[in-house]
Amino acid sequence: MLTEIFGFVSVSAMVLCYALESRAPGYVLGFAMSCLLAATYAALIGSWPFAGVESLWSVIAFLRWRRLGLAPDEGGGSL
Repeated sequence: MLTEIFGFVSVSAMVLCYALESRAPGYVLGFAMSCLLAATYAALIGSWPFAGVESLWSVIAFLRWRRLGLAPDEGGGSL
């Protein structure tokens, strides 16, 4: 039961941060961190493909956050 709650909170945070990404770069970092939490959840339940994809999303989001932090006035854009 605790594992399911952890997974629910992780994925909910991921969706919330993704929806708010355009408001502030901190939400992009929050998305990256919640992707790591979702990957941890996936590993705990033995869903290795999901864990791999979430880990990759985390890296992509972290790189986007880093780029936004280096040049915040150049606009968003996509990775």
